Amino acid sequence: MVTEEEIKNLVIARLSAMPKNMKISIGTYGSFDKYELIERVKKRDEIGRKIIEVQLFYLRSMKSGLVAEVIQEPCV
Repeated sequence: MVTEEEIKNLVIARLSAMPKNMKISIGTYGSFDKYELIERVKKRDEIGRKIIEVQLFYLRSMKSGLVAEVIQEPCV
């Protein structure tokens, strides 16, 4: 079983790999750079929990092949 700490560390590692100048917009909360997002994940505040949720959804989609299916669909 994967612990919450391991999940948090995985998400932080993924965020750390983002380019320095990249920002992610989160609804009405605004835009955040990778350093701000990492701090939010560490604090586990509302935004940090949302980032964890989104990252886990993405990883599960990769595992199930959903992302590969979308990438392979022809553009019309």
